[in-house]
Amino acid sequence: MSQASPTSPGAAAGAAPWWQRTTVYQIYPRSFFDSNGDGIGDLPGILSKLDYLVELGVETLWLSPFWQSPQQDFGYDISDHYRIAPEYGTLDDCQRLLDGAHRRGLRIVLDMVLNHTSIEHAWFRESRKSRTNPYRDHYIWRPGRKRRLGGDAPPNNWRSLIGPGGWHHDPTTDEWYFASFLPFQPDLNYRNPAVQQAMLDVVRHWLGQGFDGLRLDIFNCLFKDAAFPSNPLSLRPLPSEDNPDGFFQSFRHSVNHPDTFAFARTLRQAVDQLPGPPRFLVGEVFGAPSILRRYCTSASHGSAEDSDGLHLVFLFKSLRTPLTAPAFRALIAEFEREFPAPLLPTYVFGNHDRPRASEHAGNDPDRERLRATLQLTVRGVPFIYYGEELGMQNLDLPMRTALDPLAASYRLLPDAAARFLRRRGMLLNRDECRGPMQWSRAAHAGFTSPDATPWLPTHPLAPRCNVAVEQADSSSLYSCYRRLLALRAKTPALHSGALALHVSEVLPQSILGYRRTHDGQAVDVLLNFSAESQQVDIPGHQPRLLFSTHRQAGSALSRSDILAPYEAIVTEPA
Repeated sequence: MSQASPTSPGAAAGAAPWWQRTTVYQIYPRSFFDSNGDGIGDLPGILSKLDYLVELGVETLWLSPFWQSPQQDFGYDISDHYRIAPEYGTLDDCQRLLDGAHRRGLRIVLDMVLNHTSIEHAWFRESRKSRTNPYRDHYIWRPGRKRRLGGDAPPNNWRSLIGPGGWHHDPTTDEWYFASFLPFQPDLNYRNPAVQQAMLDVVRHWLGQGFDGLRLDIFNCLFKDAAFPSNPLSLRPLPSEDNPDGFFQSFRHSVNHPDTFAFARTLRQAVDQLPGPPRFLVGEVFGAPSILRRYCTSASHGSAEDSDGLHLVFLFKSLRTPLTAPAFRALIAEFEREFPAPLLPTYVFGNHDRPRASEHAGNDPDRERLRATLQLTVRGVPFIYYGEELGMQNLDLPMRTALDPLAASYRLLPDAAARFLRRRGMLLNRDECRGPMQWSRAAHAGFTSPDATPWLPTHPLAPRCNVAVEQADSSSLYSCYRRLLALRAKTPALHSGALALHVSEVLPQSILGYRRTHDGQAVDVLLNFSAESQQVDIPGHQPRLLFSTHRQAGSALSRSDILAPYEAIVTEPA
């Protein structure tokens, strides 16, 4: 495969590394575009839509897994890290996609599952044959505990991240294996040096082919306490974005182990030693920002020399932060405190596991524009989930027909209860956020051929919420994203600058304001989170309007201006 990387127009000598300036767009390959009419999106389909992504203005593509897999968890259960699942294409298709992206100045980040494999992986098939098999120690096997009344109990009380017990009995050898997520995804044993070496080789292989970085699935589960003590009890019924404890258990010994922080540095060293342009690593991790920063740095205070771990981690606290000025002011302040330069926070509002961002905004296009402005102007790396730029909404699907294996654990839950939890940020049926991309008014929203059956149904609103319709409408959410992405790309203060929050006492309660500065350039951002117009003082003697969700750039501004309901503006002081 090619090792060429895209050029970065406008990146001056001495500019921040590309991954600090980029915007990331997540593609769920199965749902993006079907090129061969089998109802499943594929790699050639993504290649055919690269020009759309260039026109939109995103710079880096994160692709969910497309490796060989029995598809029990739709690719997150990998059975061979070196082969492509045939429904997605071939190695040649992968090469053409990579080359096509690089020719257009795009970068590609792969979704790497280091924590576990499929139960069908050759290693696990060998591992479960006998207690003395050479691959036995590739996974976490333990004898059970004897019950007083007879029978076997799990080795300890560790739960999986989704609630049920994480230990699973295998009758062949009468021992238990551990799975942090679903039962058919056994965890690898990172205390075995052979496992570390094998998975580092996987990383080196794909980055050596020319890919530009990796997203690391449930990275915070790699190492567990080697003594296997039971986890303490907790009063928390459910986990949250900044606290993984839940299901009445504290995950003290099975999540965010100090040895996982250390392995982040080992992984970073392996990546930095590869020849060619810099790559980057972003970890899917869960916990308070003060804990998650330890995946990025071993120092208590950030400095360029101390950024020795993962380049970025997802900060999922934004997913359920109320869309109000005080809430986001507090969130930004926390992220700035815990991730000072050269560390960078991330801003994410949806992905393949979470309710779509439109639900966070009440399916209100004006509030979606407001949130998009914040995401693309605040200091940090923004991650956009496919279709967010259109305002795609969650599908509303019955639990009993779910394809998502996670939903199988909750099949008896009434659909009304599942919808209630979804509105509060908890998605039990992930099919609902993975619907086919909406390209046009054609059959199946243009995702596949008219006579095909898409793997998931298209949304009923697709005839009016699709790429073709929104590209033709200068007032659409798509057009708002495109203008914001263009402004961010050409404005160093927005993609590389420092951030200072405006003093809240001089702003109305519903207004959030901050200034971005870089190399003498200053840009101010003001966001009205209210359904009512608000009068605000615009910084600068003769401020210039660079962007508005409601007005044309360049429109006249007075120093005391009125922001429309949910209006966001970006200005440059004179």
